Amino acid sequence: MANFSDFNIGVYLNGLFGTMPSFPLEYAGWEAAARTHLDDVLYDYVAGGAGDEATQDGNVHAFRRWGIAPRMLAGAAERDLSIELFGRRYPTPLFLAPIGVVGIMDVADGEAGHGDQEAARAAAATGVPAVMSTLMQDPMEDVAPELGETPGFFQLYTPNDRELAESFVRRAEAAGYAGIVVTLDTWSLGWRPRDLRHASMPQLQGKCLANYTSDPVFRSRLEKTPEEDPGAATLAWAMTFGNPGLSWDDLEWLRSLTELPLLLKGICHPDDVRRAKDGGVDGIYCSNHGGRQAASAPALDFLPDVVAAADGMPVLFDSGVRTGVDVVKALALGATAVGIGRPYGWGIAMGGAAGAQHVLQCLLAEADLTMGLNGYASIAELTRDILVRIP
Repeated sequence: MANFSDFNIGVYLNGLFGTMPSFPLEYAGWEAAARTHLDDVLYDYVAGGAGDEATQDGNVHAFRRWGIAPRMLAGAAERDLSIELFGRRYPTPLFLAPIGVVGIMDVADGEAGHGDQEAARAAAATGVPAVMSTLMQDPMEDVAPELGETPGFFQLYTPNDRELAESFVRRAEAAGYAGIVVTLDTWSLGWRPRDLRHASMPQLQGKCLANYTSDPVFRSRLEKTPEEDPGAATLAWAMTFGNPGLSWDDLEWLRSLTELPLLLKGICHPDDVRRAKDGGVDGIYCSNHGGRQAASAPALDFLPDVVAAADGMPVLFDSGVRTGVDVVKALALGATAVGIGRPYGWGIAMGGAAGAQHVLQCLLAEADLTMGLNGYASIAELTRDILVRIP
């Protein structure tokens, strides 16, 4: 069985023939390389967080409070990083977290606008499933075929128009998406000083709204088509995007929209986990939106109690994951699958699908080596007992 760490050996072997890596090999390098391609507004939109960004930084630093206990002579020369999720076996425990502007981050070739498709191609090449945002630059129907045999999930920002929400879900089903992920923490924009400094955000410039402007329900609400009056369409999006009235009373309606697996994203409290489970959801997505929406404790600190309350139901996790070591720690704390956000976004900016695939290969190689060199041959062996709390 091949190990993901073979990528590591491949870099050294290529070096013998004078071939150096095309992209950096660590998070700081990915971000720096992406920065050279992105304008200030888009870079700050992706890199920035809520308020003083303490939550965003805390997400990252929380991983450093855990260490991994090495076990020797464990026979871990070959590793199995596969997981089972909703009845399907995946070769890795990673997934691509939704990024609402990835559609315009594929700027390395000078012609941005198909980054959602590039992300889907990276998913297809690696077998890492992708959660695709409502905020796409290309319609969801154009993105789905690029996933190939790798499942994609559709992330729903529930609009304040129920008929439009239902249309999005029906379209996702028809396009072949494997599940619906409802984001709960973005019914309003958070306090984001970086974006406020520019007094700008991509969607208010009419970008990444293809799922809206291609939707028959949304178009029916307009006096003129989006092609005839794009400004009016953008304004209509702004008036429709959030749903501040969404509550637990609406969970039955959300559940009724689809028979696909339904996950709630942004759940961080065990009581909310139990209410979600009682409401018939299929999975929990523990996340604080990468520290972009509101100040909170680090997302990793919520994970163990969320997993305990889920009581066997799948728990997806993101926020602050920067390395393969972080992936191993999140799995040991109970995550079923671990979401990669900004790292693969920087990969898209560096080099489209190839850049994102490179980032995923790096993370998988590091996670694989971390497990093997510490004596753990499978994800089943990654439990909280292998972690040591660092004061």
